[in-house]
Amino acid sequence: MQTSALYRHPIKSHGRETIDQVRLTQGQAMPWDRVWAVTHSASKFNAGNPAWVSCRNFVIGSRTPALAGIWATLDEGQRQITLRHQDLSPITFCPDDRADQNRFLTWVAPLCDGADRPVEIVSLPERGLTDSNFASVSIMNTASHAAVADAMGTPITKERWRGNIWLDDVAPWAEFGWIGRQIRIGTAVLRVVEPIKRCSVTNTNPVTGKRDTATLDVLNKQFGHQDFGVYAEVITSGDISVGDTAEVL
Repeated sequence: MQTSALYRHPIKSHGRETIDQVRLTQGQAMPWDRVWAVTHSASKFNAGNPAWVSCRNFVIGSRTPALAGIWATLDEGQRQITLRHQDLSPITFCPDDRADQNRFLTWVAPLCDGADRPVEIVSLPERGLTDSNFASVSIMNTASHAAVADAMGTPITKERWRGNIWLDDVAPWAEFGWIGRQIRIGTAVLRVVEPIKRCSVTNTNPVTGKRDTATLDVLNKQFGHQDFGVYAEVITSGDISVGDTAEVL
């Protein structure tokens, strides 16, 4: 197996970024992945006493599909993010700065028509706001992606799955056989914990932000499940680069 792509999503549901290499740390999520999230008026996230809460407490793509069209570029040193969407002018801002947050809220508002209205950008120090209730890294299989596209009868881009690590040269759906096992990718070792049950955001085109497929119907009817990819936890720190080999231990 070989690592074909690496992604991070600095603000949950608000853009993705491709990277060439990453250092994973034991017990932590993908660096700079879902560091921030955007609350709405009904959110139960307490910024004064932050703790993990489920994704429904945030503005997310399943309820606000236009967000899927956002791409991100992160400046780690400055903690600044540039967001781009085909329907909006780019914006560069610091999610930790309140004045910059207000600029972001104005920028993103046109994408939130008829859905949850964004209120504030929040973060969970040392943890990340992953969809799982543990600090996870998601692993995707390009052959499984191709199997879904073939079943649909149309090409789809892999960004709609919002994964962290993509692996080539493995059989379709082999990743579900890794549950409870360890996998070495580059010099990092991860333990595969569980499959990822998918939501309606996967029906959304990650370029246009429009719902254009019935991905969940295809998963359920053609493959007998609603899962794509697996969540893993880092058990040995290490480095991963695009092109690195991977093996199940």
